[in-house]
Amino acid sequence: MDVYRNFAELIKTEIEDIDFRIYAVKREGSSTVIVAPHGGAIEPGTSEVAKEVANNDLSLAIFEGIKSKGNKRLHITSTNFDEPNCVDLVQESDTVVAIHGEGSNERSIFLGGRDDELGVQLKASLERYGYVVKTHGNPDLHGLAAANICNRGRHGVGVQIELSSGLRQTFFQSLTDKGRKKPTDELVRFAAAIREGLHTAGRL
Repeated sequence: MDVYRNFAELIKTEIEDIDFRIYAVKREGSSTVIVAPHGGAIEPGTSEVAKEVANNDLSLAIFEGIKSKGNKRLHITSTNFDEPNCVDLVQESDTVVAIHGEGSNERSIFLGGRDDELGVQLKASLERYGYVVKTHGNPDLHGLAAANICNRGRHGVGVQIELSSGLRQTFFQSLTDKGRKKPTDELVRFAAAIREGLHTAGRL
């Protein structure tokens, strides 16, 4: 259960640049945005993954927890996520890919969202790179609600990528703040797989 129902509630208590930080970068010529609504220490590793996938040519929207502890309280579920800068960028975009962290220790990627066409291409690309791609057993993590941040782009469809904790740990020395500053080659390889899928689908 979230502590805050929406961003307006959150900012009554939490302070920008002390408790949380927002990146909303519109890249010229890009109609694709990579979103990490639970970045920083909320779902560790998702900010870094989003930045690596976006590189310097795709738009980027990140809300991240930067508290010294207790960042999970900053989690606003995807259907309620309404930080204005991130939402504006999503609504201006044709393609939306949301990066999330899932809690299991297996090394899996759980694909969801309403953009079936892009989902098929991403799954194929990820599997070519040797990743295990599944549909999550929990329907709440399927990303199918119209209000989900991944489905709030211009076309009402997007892709949700849930990365298991076990997989995210391979992207960094560790998932601590310090460990995430030391990414591994696996992070680069994962981002390449996602970008290849985007390219094949004509979204890059």
